[in-house]
Amino acid sequence: MTENTFHYENLRRRSRYAAVFVIMLSAFLAMVMININTGTVDISAAEIGRIIFAGGKEGTEYRIIWLIRMPRVLMAAILGGALSLSGFLLQTFFHNPVAGPYILGISSGAKMTVALVMIFPLGRIGGMSSFALVGAAFAGSLISVGFVLLVSKRLQSMSSLLVAGIMISYICSAVTDFIVTFAEDSDIVNLRGWSMGSFSGMSWGNVKVGALIIGAAFLLTFLLSKPIGAYQMGEAYARSMGVDIRMFRVILIVLSSVFSACVTAFAGPISFVGIAVPQLVKLALQTSKPLIVIPASFLGGAVFCMFCDLTARMAFAPLELNISTVTSVFGAPVVIWMLIRRSAN
Repeated sequence: MTENTFHYENLRRRSRYAAVFVIMLSAFLAMVMININTGTVDISAAEIGRIIFAGGKEGTEYRIIWLIRMPRVLMAAILGGALSLSGFLLQTFFHNPVAGPYILGISSGAKMTVALVMIFPLGRIGGMSSFALVGAAFAGSLISVGFVLLVSKRLQSMSSLLVAGIMISYICSAVTDFIVTFAEDSDIVNLRGWSMGSFSGMSWGNVKVGALIIGAAFLLTFLLSKPIGAYQMGEAYARSMGVDIRMFRVILIVLSSVFSACVTAFAGPISFVGIAVPQLVKLALQTSKPLIVIPASFLGGAVFCMFCDLTARMAFAPLELNISTVTSVFGAPVVIWMLIRRSAN
């Protein structure tokens, strides 16, 4: 390859990265504005601008925008990005393009432990903090991923690993159903609404906690871009680059569990985002470089979940669909197409 050809390819690659990021940023801003502007109560764009930028703090419109729509939009973006990064880390860990927190049963493990603390401690202490719910979900995620790791050592094929993940998911769901048997009627109603998946009911307190935990995990993930890139080339290559494989694998699992736990604690289990979005981002960028893919995956997950939340709210308004139903409708065909495309190659 001549020097001119190398510079041309480098310029073409950077131009593609820039174009993809510009498109996703534009889509992000558009989704934020559309979600804020859309709802059962019609608020004009001028009124929205006055409330957001001029600081209007009176009236029903102010409460709808600042106390209902804005926290929901921001949490959909933050949790969507977290789901996407969780899937990216799991796919890197297992070297498997269909690994994800929902498919591997990690979300179900988080759901199980959150159900435990929602049903039993809540009745005695009158409520739990967001940090406590995230901690419970994190513990459940680690339990599930531990079983997945044990199984993955004996099952090398992709299909066997997926079946094992599905079985773990069924086991966790069965335990959750068993727990619900001993719950009060009011707890069952609350748990059922949460377990179906939704971004409704978010508060600024949720936004602060979610942004703090996920922001810290995102920063750590981004700082690991170089060892992740080396790990993608194989464990032998990563070792030659000075990566402590054992510690690195532990960090990947912990970070992935933190992302998944935050999503499950706040919005319930949400399917297919962690599998579909990272693959679409890699396809659009035509690269797997973590330094590029990590921020792009987060941004792509945010846009995808905001779009799905808008669809869930407005498709059959005033009725609202479960967010996991909508993400499955749009995400599952992507996964099927990806598997067919992979088999064809």
